[in-house]
Amino acid sequence: MESVEHIEHEHQEEIPPTHTEFPNRWARYRNFLREPFAEFFGTCILIIFGTGVDCQVVLSGNPSVAPSAKGEYFSINIGWAAGTALGVWVSGGISGGHINPAVTLALAVFRGFPWRKVPIYILAQVLGAMVGAAVTYGNYYHAIDLFEGPGVRTLKTAGLFSTYALDYMTNVSAFFDEFLGTAVLLIVVLAMSDKKNLQPPSGLAPVVLFVLVLGIGASLGMQTGYAINPARDLGPRLLTAMVGYGKEVFTFRNQYWIWCPIMGPILGALFGAFVYDAFLFTGEESIFNKPCVPFT
Repeated sequence: MESVEHIEHEHQEEIPPTHTEFPNRWARYRNFLREPFAEFFGTCILIIFGTGVDCQVVLSGNPSVAPSAKGEYFSINIGWAAGTALGVWVSGGISGGHINPAVTLALAVFRGFPWRKVPIYILAQVLGAMVGAAVTYGNYYHAIDLFEGPGVRTLKTAGLFSTYALDYMTNVSAFFDEFLGTAVLLIVVLAMSDKKNLQPPSGLAPVVLFVLVLGIGASLGMQTGYAINPARDLGPRLLTAMVGYGKEVFTFRNQYWIWCPIMGPILGALFGAFVYDAFLFTGEESIFNKPCVPFT
């Protein structure tokens, strides 16, 4: 006859895994995805505010949409600056608040940001921008119909979501405009995070970014719409192609969308980071200042 202890031992072995394993497994997945989700929601908020103010200011200028205009160019500058600050406020403490592939790439090249995180950060940023644009498009759908005509979608309103250069701009000048704006962006972003410079008090970095993006828009924004962020342009551009604007959003000026709002900001960010780290930064996290390891 088996002992009571042996029977109890066999019974315990047959008990299935405790249900607490499932929350623990979810917690591991959640921790892994927390940073990409922060980038997604931060970029989404940026685009909701930015494209939202574009729509409100431009569409309200049509009497069939609103009895009077609801804003002007400076309103657009404030909306994009607010979107940047609030997007970084949401994501900064979790993922670093890049919300911009050009920033992510510059930090990976010059500051040791892990390359394994770069693809998922950029994917999260582009998807967040696309979803943010979709939210704005749904919100202003009827106003766009009144502005263009029911079901009509042209570059007149595609420009509310992505950037398109003014007619007089050459390809080279449009590229340089985006290059310059993003270089300035990175120089100030790196200065803001430099412990040996005038680093803002904890939690106030979004305020500095508000002033920075407001200044870029007010000073350098007219000619190309100051994308200064590949995700800010590509995500909404994908959305417009999906909702009826057609291939013209990609064929405008012989693939303008690649070399101006994507390549311009990326190369500008790399240049801005190079300038700051080569001439001003003294921290060891930069590739310029890493201690030399002697050969053995």
